[in-house]
Amino acid sequence: MTPYYADDHITLHHGDAATVLAQLEPASVQCVVTSPPYYGLRDYGVDGQLGSEDSPAAFVAGLVDVIREVHRVLADDGTLWLNLGDSYSTKQRGSDNGWDKSRLSNPGRVQKMQRAAMRRRDFDRPEKNLLGIPWRVAFALQDDGWILRNEIIWHKTNAMPESVTDRLSGRHEHLFLLTKSASYEFDLDAIREPQDTRGARHEGRSGYRDDHPSKGGYATRALHPGGRNPGDVWAIPTTPFPGSHFATFPLELPERCIQAGSAAGDVVLDPFSGSGTTGLAATRHGRRYVGIELKQEYLDLSLRTRLQQGVLDLP
Repeated sequence: MTPYYADDHITLHHGDAATVLAQLEPASVQCVVTSPPYYGLRDYGVDGQLGSEDSPAAFVAGLVDVIREVHRVLADDGTLWLNLGDSYSTKQRGSDNGWDKSRLSNPGRVQKMQRAAMRRRDFDRPEKNLLGIPWRVAFALQDDGWILRNEIIWHKTNAMPESVTDRLSGRHEHLFLLTKSASYEFDLDAIREPQDTRGARHEGRSGYRDDHPSKGGYATRALHPGGRNPGDVWAIPTTPFPGSHFATFPLELPERCIQAGSAAGDVVLDPFSGSGTTGLAATRHGRRYVGIELKQEYLDLSLRTRLQQGVLDLP
């Protein structure tokens, strides 16, 4: 298999994720960080794209097929970090005649066509239901042999407002940590956060005291010298990207995953490479990067922008 682009740090493949993954060596990747296309929310103008399926069940099945190949190429002690957003069911109406991929350069028309496409899908829930796509995928991956270790909430601190009046605005997405085995590479110290030391106690082996001077008797844990565990709610703002790929996640998100799930010199994979955010995070922290992308324009975009922004020396 000839890569679309390759150097000492970065290898990019152009093609369908499952097809390309099937040609990679088993256990050749230490960490996978990816944000697949969300169900029914984007049309990238490429035949065979994930997310354009006629039903939620078909989308879940297609994504599980791809991630089954990820399981094969991932090291036994590797980690998969999977970012997914959700979708709502809408009323069935209209036909397929309005989906014109030649108009994708107009954002307003794109949004209207996306909404129209969602109305033509075969939903398994009545209108206005939140479909629970992330959890459907997570449960299906558990059934397929993955171990689900964490559900991390990505809190978008600057989320765009929604023009809805009968529900709350969505301000988060899901990030699942999945593994092949019960023992895996995980460096918590690499992502610890600064902590407030006021009132902290360092007495006793257990690290607990039940006599806080001002709070009236709740237990406090001895502080770790490297900082606190960041927990499973990550408050990270979205970041704009000046390119045609309008569904990027912020650099800080894959950075945390890569720092925790790999070491310098390891290989990091994103089977839905897009604008190359995971690749930039990987190379910034001295990892090698393998990216797969169905749309050639996004590969070119990532090479012109994200992936030319400096690479740390690799061992």
